[in-house]
Amino acid sequence: MFDVDGVVADVRHRLRHLEKRPKDWTAFFAAAHRDPALRPGVDLVHEYTTGHELVWLTGRPERLRTVTERWFSEHGLPVGRLLMRPDHDRRPAKDYKAHRVRRLAADATIAVIVDDDPEVVRRLQRDGFPVRLADWVPHRKSLARAQERDGRT
Repeated sequence: MFDVDGVVADVRHRLRHLEKRPKDWTAFFAAAHRDPALRPGVDLVHEYTTGHELVWLTGRPERLRTVTERWFSEHGLPVGRLLMRPDHDRRPAKDYKAHRVRRLAADATIAVIVDDDPEVVRRLQRDGFPVRLADWVPHRKSLARAQERDGRT
């Protein structure tokens, strides 16, 4: 199970939209198709998809499904099963993702969960899941606020 932003997609170029007041969520999400790929995450996805079913668990809103699937294709990533945040769900990422992981774990064994959000990682580890922190991009405060306080990604 892999997150998208900060794991395989480099969102740093669009964080500027969240660092100003008011935050420009429309511009932030509109630039998602231009995210460069993060090679460590892409390589890890390919490593795990040999012998495992791929599930993407992202805080991206559902309305970005087509953009996200196209981005996967452009960067040589399998789509797998793509779980996205409902458009109006504003729970902190740790709560949204823990809920989705528990539901999946009821029907399947989870080999690993890879996420860049330290709060998500701590929560899932506390809940007993095998988690790996994607630490190849420094976690910026603006992204942490978007994930945990604003419940937007």
